[in-house]
Amino acid sequence: MLELSIVIPVYNAESCLEELYRRLVHSLESISKNFEIILVEDCGGDRSWEFICELSKRDPRIKGLKFSRNFGQHYAITAGLDRCEGDWIVVMDCDLQDRPEEIPRLYAKAKEGYDVVLAKRGKRSDPLLKRISSRMFYRLFNYMADLKYDPEVGNFRIISRRVANAFLTMREQLRFFGGMVDWLGFPSASINVEHAERFAGETSYDFRKLSKLATETIVAYSDKPLRLTIRFGFTMAGVAFAMALYYVYRGLVYDSPVLGWSSLIVSIYLLGGIIIAVLGIIGLYLGKTFDQTKNRPLYVVMETAEQ
Repeated sequence: MLELSIVIPVYNAESCLEELYRRLVHSLESISKNFEIILVEDCGGDRSWEFICELSKRDPRIKGLKFSRNFGQHYAITAGLDRCEGDWIVVMDCDLQDRPEEIPRLYAKAKEGYDVVLAKRGKRSDPLLKRISSRMFYRLFNYMADLKYDPEVGNFRIISRRVANAFLTMREQLRFFGGMVDWLGFPSASINVEHAERFAGETSYDFRKLSKLATETIVAYSDKPLRLTIRFGFTMAGVAFAMALYYVYRGLVYDSPVLGWSSLIVSIYLLGGIIIAVLGIIGLYLGKTFDQTKNRPLYVVMETAEQ
């Protein structure tokens, strides 16, 4: 068994890989020379795979996987965990915002008796809009999924072999690495780390991708949206029943006719929109259930690079 495995999803990172390799090797060799680095190329469309192949030829501790198409960051993490052999596994991003120099600190904390050690970013170096959208996502996620996931924690962490093995038993199609590890419930701790500026390039997570990730993650982790629609339905029915009683009371006591075609039309459109929205939520869950029953592989590896 290897002492350490480093799993890194790679997407449009050709300008970062050489520096990432240099700093990783320098940091890891201060712990042990018995390590591997698994780079999973997620079809970003640049020359990242060529650089990974070159690094693998230069250093046998570098292993590369290339997807057949873009599957996504959390699927790339799963692919790396499927193939890693280390007693301890570090998961991090490729853009050097997760500093390789923090790995020895994560490892030292894990050796104190923790299966999971999280890298907590006190002050993030992301743009303001991304920080705001990230906080909104995690607040919504925690409310909908009934979890307490820390928004200052990303994918950067170290996990033990038994955590990795437990994680790999969960083969659901909707993947969210941090939430799945948190759900496992193994003893965990966190350390404060420096969150660096991006070494090069721009983030690939725009508002559309964040919205998709938020929707899929909430659907994967909770049925709370369905329970909320039930509550909302009963609330609307209660309000409608109360209004009906009010109009009957006015008609009997004050002989007041019920007027207002505009309010009737507005009510019909409002209720119609609510019904369609509720059906959409139910359809979303049914669609994800259908995807899971097809039992397709989580990802497809087209090429590998290792000695």
